[in-house]
Amino acid sequence: MAKTIIELKNADLTLGEAAASVHVLKGISLTVDAGESVGIVGPSGSGKSTLLMVLAGLERLDGGEIYIDGTPLHRLSEDQVAEFRGRNVGIVFQSFHLIPNMTALENVAVPLELANTPNAFDVAREELIAVGLGERLGHYPGQLSGGEQQRVAIARALAPSPKLLIADEPTGNLDAETGRQIADLIFSEQRERGMTLVLVTHDAALAKRCQRQVRVRSGEVVSGTDTELLSTSVRQEASA
Repeated sequence: MAKTIIELKNADLTLGEAAASVHVLKGISLTVDAGESVGIVGPSGSGKSTLLMVLAGLERLDGGEIYIDGTPLHRLSEDQVAEFRGRNVGIVFQSFHLIPNMTALENVAVPLELANTPNAFDVAREELIAVGLGERLGHYPGQLSGGEQQRVAIARALAPSPKLLIADEPTGNLDAETGRQIADLIFSEQRERGMTLVLVTHDAALAKRCQRQVRVRSGEVVSGTDTELLSTSVRQEASA
């Protein structure tokens, strides 16, 4: 029987205050097995990116429960969540979020140093070599192409050997060919390392590469089992 790594129970979250408040997640329940790849899809404003941030421990629930690898994040302090995330969750953003005045090597080493990882720079170097940037260790983000910057971001996410990889529109800022190469890299690393992958995307082709798709609309999970229906929905939304 597969081990459950993500368990979300009646997750509820409102962002903003008073008249500006938005009920973003409305009692969402979701389970994801260890080693599974799951694409979260849905129209803009549906709550899918917020759901991803909850899974990454970057947004705290107003109500409900969230367990990552059995750990109840909803019961932990912010510092405890941050420590847990640093050891167990890798995050790749659409906009890379690299530190501009640090080299590729330094960008990857930073979270390792914060986690007191031995030989942080040696680990960072190996991760950059693994994503094809062995010749770019000393380059700054401004000296790298968009695809290379995303490879640095992926190396940074993978360096702590996380059990869960979270990706929010990882190919959204890239041209089609570069995006395909980045997607190939993400899925290859996920399989080789046996990680769980949860990603948000508007790219129908990228969503279809996941083992399962979960469709979110208006803060609720519409379905997580009917792959054919979900794939059709993603294509319709991508062409809208």
